[in-house]
Amino acid sequence: MAVQSPVRSLVLWFPDWPVTALTRDGGGLPGGVPLDPRRAVAVMERNLVVACSASARAEGVRRGQRRRDAQARCPGLTVVPADPVRDHRAFAPLVSRIEERAPGVQLVRPGLCALRARGPARYYGGEIEAARVLLDEMHALGVDDVRAGIADGPFTAEQAAQAGASAAEPVFSVPSGGAAGFLAPLSVAVLDASSLGAGPSGARVSKPGVWGGAPLGAAPASADLVGLLARLGVQTLGEFAAMPPDRVRERFGERGIRLHALSGGRDSRPVEPRTPPPELHREIAFEPPLEIADQVAFGMRVTADEFIAGLGAIDLVCTELRVELVGDRGERSERVWLHPGSFDAGAVVDRVRWQLAEDVGKPGEGGLEGGLLRSGVALVRISPEAVDAASHHAPAIFGGGPEERVHHALSRVQAMLGHRGVLTPEISGGRWLVERQVLVPWGDRHATGKDGLAAQRARPWPGSLPDPLPTTVFAEPVPVDVRALGGETIDVDERGVVSAVPAVLVESGRRRVIEAWAGPWPVVERTWDPMRARRAHRFQVVDADGGAWLLVCEGDVWTAEASYD
Repeated sequence: MAVQSPVRSLVLWFPDWPVTALTRDGGGLPGGVPLDPRRAVAVMERNLVVACSASARAEGVRRGQRRRDAQARCPGLTVVPADPVRDHRAFAPLVSRIEERAPGVQLVRPGLCALRARGPARYYGGEIEAARVLLDEMHALGVDDVRAGIADGPFTAEQAAQAGASAAEPVFSVPSGGAAGFLAPLSVAVLDASSLGAGPSGARVSKPGVWGGAPLGAAPASADLVGLLARLGVQTLGEFAAMPPDRVRERFGERGIRLHALSGGRDSRPVEPRTPPPELHREIAFEPPLEIADQVAFGMRVTADEFIAGLGAIDLVCTELRVELVGDRGERSERVWLHPGSFDAGAVVDRVRWQLAEDVGKPGEGGLEGGLLRSGVALVRISPEAVDAASHHAPAIFGGGPEERVHHALSRVQAMLGHRGVLTPEISGGRWLVERQVLVPWGDRHATGKDGLAAQRARPWPGSLPDPLPTTVFAEPVPVDVRALGGETIDVDERGVVSAVPAVLVESGRRRVIEAWAGPWPVVERTWDPMRARRAHRFQVVDADGGAWLLVCEGDVWTAEASYD
């Protein structure tokens, strides 16, 4: 069977896109700290650097470094965890703009996309001219560092963008038929690092319903092959391409033949254009801007109906909603709202009103004061952060039973009283039992994510109480008195030694005889902060009446933290 010849391809590469996405997605570092372009920042995944800023690179930080090595080279390095969702979200508008100028874009990963060069070249008068038009579009969107590579096949074009193009000359074109010569001096390591080197057996990652199944990264087998080639003394793509194909197939199989062809510039795989996702978001602009929340909510009703109808047309429902409010002076309020079931139009309007109530300032002499928005609301944008199949939320034939009635009742009360009008208890992390009790607004499910309740519970909490936990936790510690048999006060020294055997517990004026006790278990917090440092010891005691208590001794002060009923 004849091998298909490589097709001229154009690849756009956005260096260190995860760092760029930090500034474009509402900006900044965790905690709301603005990202200074001069700051040394590294994005980490699995304790390895996946992207870094120019300042960090100048200090010696490189992709693939371990965290400790990167921080050793740059002690002032700011570490940010990787967030693929943020990278995709920030890259989506750029892909849409590229498709407006040159249809048929293949999204490889955030920061890298490819398209066939023939169509744009014929329309814009040449391959390099077409690439410059696309770069100008990216510059117009505020992205300055973009590289373009043009070559036979997407793999060679990717290498041209990364190894040939530069900030001074961002377009690099490999002449037709010159792929093998261009690739020959490159290291075989690019076979493992390339995102366009994956063949049919390569790993595929997709964002269902949004991005489609674009190839992302080579299969693990390529990493093994690259390491083996290096041990055999094959260091460059030219040396690998010079090996006899039969010997390559015999030693490495069909996967090796695929990479062998790439090394020789014979990339027969065509660009696979993505199917543009449907426009699921909706927005409404107010002219003049509105300063009254009820007016904004009323104006949102038709937009909310269109938003829900658009999802219903493709059999989807929204389970997480992103609401963006833009003030007349450019201020921005953005939040993701969750729902115990799925959003309807009324629930969407409620979330917009609640966000307005929390983030819009109060009227003052110069307009609105306080809050994130200090001027009238000029734009409201709603978009689905997470969707689900509508069939999963269809009502049962005979109704949903008591749970559905409770859900509708609580949602109705919440709509009348506001976001925090209905609260449900959840368990968080912490050393003290009171800290672990959290009241969450009805509908919010903060059990996922790095800052969610599940993540808080999973963190190590030295000094926390193991199961079984007490059933009654006092909102405020109850003062008690614990004494020895002779009446002397009991305390615990720095080594955790009890001064005497606990024999009597006095609680609310009632004297109780202690029949059994266990402890002490130390709880030491914030020793580095003299103002908030705390050192205490826990005890479990059982009195003669069968009551069980969890006591805390802090210095010579005793309190009851909880009781076992």
